[in-house]
Amino acid sequence: MLKILIAECKQEVSTFNPYKSGYEDFMIRQGAEILNYHRTVRNEIGGALSILEAEDDVRLVPTYSAFFITSGGILAKESWEKIAQDFLNSIRSAPPVDGVYFCMHGAMASEEELDPEGWLLQETRKILGENIPIVVSLDLHGILTDRMVEQSNAIVSYHTYPHVDFFETGQRAAKLLLRIVEGKLRPVTAKVAIPALVRGDELITATGLIGQSMQIAKDVENSPIGLSSGLFIGNPFTDVPALQSYSFVVTDNDPEMAEREAIRIAESFWANHEKMQVPLVSLDEMALIVKTHTQGTLALIDAADATSSGASGDSNVILRKLLETGYTGRTLLPIVDEQAVRQAMVAGIGSTIQTTIGGSLDPRRFKPFPVTAKVLLLADNHFRSESFGEEWYSGPTAVLEVKNFIIATSSRAVNLYDRSFFFAHGQNPKHFDTVIVKSPHCQQHIYADWCKSMVNVDAPGSSSANLKSLGHKRCPRPIFPLDPIVQFKPKVILFKKTYRQI
Repeated sequence: MLKILIAECKQEVSTFNPYKSGYEDFMIRQGAEILNYHRTVRNEIGGALSILEAEDDVRLVPTYSAFFITSGGILAKESWEKIAQDFLNSIRSAPPVDGVYFCMHGAMASEEELDPEGWLLQETRKILGENIPIVVSLDLHGILTDRMVEQSNAIVSYHTYPHVDFFETGQRAAKLLLRIVEGKLRPVTAKVAIPALVRGDELITATGLIGQSMQIAKDVENSPIGLSSGLFIGNPFTDVPALQSYSFVVTDNDPEMAEREAIRIAESFWANHEKMQVPLVSLDEMALIVKTHTQGTLALIDAADATSSGASGDSNVILRKLLETGYTGRTLLPIVDEQAVRQAMVAGIGSTIQTTIGGSLDPRRFKPFPVTAKVLLLADNHFRSESFGEEWYSGPTAVLEVKNFIIATSSRAVNLYDRSFFFAHGQNPKHFDTVIVKSPHCQQHIYADWCKSMVNVDAPGSSSANLKSLGHKRCPRPIFPLDPIVQFKPKVILFKKTYRQI
C-alpha cells in the first residue's frame, strides 16, 4: 500500500489591512474530519481525493487542515506559531508515508514570517527527509518563492480566474504525485520572475489577454514531457519580498524545455502587462452614473474592500457618498461591523436603532457613519457557498434598513466572490436597483451576466486596484505599475530534486 499524507494550510492576506488575522479566522480540521469535509466540496482536496480514493493500493494519511474562513490582514505572530506548531506536530505524529500532498494558497504572511508556506515546506523536509515526494497546489494569486519550489518536488497551480478549477487542480496534483511516488518521473522546474503587479478584466482567463499566456502553459503541461505549468500573478496586496508575477514549467527531466517554455510564457505575459490595469471611476463620477441609471441592476464594484483579497470589509465610503448625494434607488450592500450587530441583537427584529455603520476595523481609511436603522433580520449560522459548496461563517449577522439601503451587516468578514452571504440572509441582489459588490471579479453568472452595468469605483481600501495608493515597501523595485520605467529581461532559475525509486 502506498501511504499518501494530506495536509492543508491556506490563507490570503493584505498586509495593507491594519486589522490582523487570528487563529479564530481559520477552520481547523484534523484526521478523518479532513476527508469527511472535503468529500462534500469541489475544492482542491476534494479533487485530490477523487483520484487517490479510486486507487486500491493507496492509503490516505490525513493530518491537519487550517483553512481560512476568509482572507484578512497579516496573521498575528501567536496565531501563526500555533498553526505552524500544530501543522508540524501532525506531520511528526503521522506514520511513515510514501508521498505528500499539500494544499496551500501562496499569499499568506505573518508578522515575522513572510513566506509561511515555504517555511512549512522547509520544516516538513526536515521531518520527512529529502526522499519523500511532495506536491503542492497553489492559487495563481500566490507568490512563488524560491523556497516553495526548492522544498517541493512539483508545484501545481490554478489555470482559471475567476477560479473555477479548484477541483481539477487537486486532481492534477494527485495524479502527478502518484506518478512521482511510483518512480516514473524526474521533475525539473524552471521559474521566471516578472516585475509586474496586475489587475483588471484582462486577467479573466476565459476572455482576457492573460488567457493567451495561460493557454501556452496548459499546452506545455499537456505535452508528452510537460508535467505542470502556469502563471502566478500574485496578490498585489501581500507586500512581501518576493511579490511579483511568475511563470513556471515542470518537465520530466528536460531542463532545456522547462527553461525555454517558462521564458515563452513570461514573454507572452509581459507583452500585454500594460493593459492589465483597471479603469476606475471616481466617487463623484459614480454618483453621477447612479443618478442617471434607470433600468436593471447596477453593480458598483468596490474591489478596494474585497474581503477575499484580504481587505477588512468595513468600508462605508460608497454608502456614505450615495446617502450624501440623495440617491433613492433600492440598494444592497455588505459591511462588517460587530458593534452594530450587537446593538441590533439587543434591540431585536423590528426595532429601530441609532448606531454607526462601518469604519470599525480600518480607521485610517474609514470613519464610523451615524445612521438610523431598522432591524429586519438577525442570524448566527454557518452556510454553504453558492459556488463550490464550502462552509462559510459570517458570525452573528444583522440585516439593517437605512432609508432605501439594505445593509447585510456581519460581525466578521466573509468571502464575497459569490452571492452566498446575501442569500443566506434573505436578500437576492436581482431585486435591487443597485448592489455594491466587494469583489474584483466573480464568475460571470453571479453578476455580470444579468447586471445592466458593472462600474469599478476608485474607493479607498486595503485591496485597491489603484496600486500606487497602497504604499508598497517590501516588494522588488522597480516594478510595474509602481515605477515609471521597468525593464524585463527573462532570467530562469532551475530547480531539480532527487529522491528514491520504489
